[in-house]
Amino acid sequence: MGLFTKDIKSMEDLMLHELQDIYYAENQITKALPKLVDKATNRDLKQALKSHLEETKKQIERLDQVFKKLGQEPKGVDCPAIDGLIKETDHLMGEVEDKQVLDAAIVGSAQAVEHYEIARYGTIIAWAEELGHDEIVRFLNTNLNEEKAANTKLSTVAERKGVNKKAASAA
Repeated sequence: MGLFTKDIKSMEDLMLHELQDIYYAENQITKALPKLVDKATNRDLKQALKSHLEETKKQIERLDQVFKKLGQEPKGVDCPAIDGLIKETDHLMGEVEDKQVLDAAIVGSAQAVEHYEIARYGTIIAWAEELGHDEIVRFLNTNLNEEKAANTKLSTVAERKGVNKKAASAA
């Protein structure tokens, strides 16, 4: 699949492409999350990131099941969006000096990724329902609900567990 090609001929092809996109994204996220865990200093933030790393691994397993039910081999396609979000996060991590401000930056970066995933899963679910792929919707909904919960947990860490407050009072 590439620039100026016409590899997507049907809604089924489009859904499969987006599944491959999110599969690639989830795999890239499992590589990026440990770096965020290492950089984070807030205990609640570290725990939220570690917990979501384990969830992400389970999400990949569910996506494996989705591909299997569709009679496809699990594989990803390059996702410039997730690559860009991860690259932006890496760049930002190198720019922030204060550890408390860095924790706030990590929350913001992680939430950008969650929002991307929420959008992708929501779209794929809608298409799967329209195409009559009811057998995969449950797997995708579980992943979507975990992404929404991870986003909420990050908001809680930022707003109620003091990450934003500490960052705002940093020198």
